Amino acid sequence: MTERKKIAVLISGRGSNMASLISACMDPAYPAEITLVISNRPGAAGLERAAEFGIETATVDHTEFPRDREAFERVLNEKLKQHGIEFVALAGFMRLLSPWFVTQWRERLINIHPALLPSFKGLHTHERALEEGVKLHGATVHFVSAEMDDGPIIIQGAVPVLDGDTPDTLGARVLAVEHQIYPKALELVASGQAKVKDQRVAIAGEDADLADRALIVP
Repeated sequence: MTERKKIAVLISGRGSNMASLISACMDPAYPAEITLVISNRPGAAGLERAAEFGIETATVDHTEFPRDREAFERVLNEKLKQHGIEFVALAGFMRLLSPWFVTQWRERLINIHPALLPSFKGLHTHERALEEGVKLHGATVHFVSAEMDDGPIIIQGAVPVLDGDTPDTLGARVLAVEHQIYPKALELVASGQAKVKDQRVAIAGEDADLADRALIVP
């Protein structure tokens, strides 16, 4: 069997998407394993959750570097290197990463965003989707670039926006989609099926018939 890629997950809170990745990695046939979880916030609930699965955890407290974001990232980067990490997955990591860090992990750093990028970058995506009256909303997994919520898109999942939706009801359906698409995206990246070409992601063996089918995940 091909050796599984070593993954680090960066979190700031409870690690909901981290848990979906951990579940996927429990399958021996999955091409990746999570060997490290790092939080920028001491006591983040996701750290305890990861430890329950026997995953090593660490904290790099960003408040110890109030005026030097790159110094924080250099400590973070050193921990990743010490553990032989090959890919990094952001899962609710509430820090903007500098061009320096993104360059170190170019095309090996992925993120999930609760909107159909390039729409609704930033925060409060569900509220903004409702305000704009869009008919479809969803989530996106992408390679990270130096710009916020930007970079080549790996996979997206969509849900219909229903009459009577609130940010909470819409957000709950989008979160369910996030839990489906993030493990799939990591699988594509870790297996080498997803490659960046001319700022777009090409998927090896992609079904040509997909272009004729609408994807709406209820």
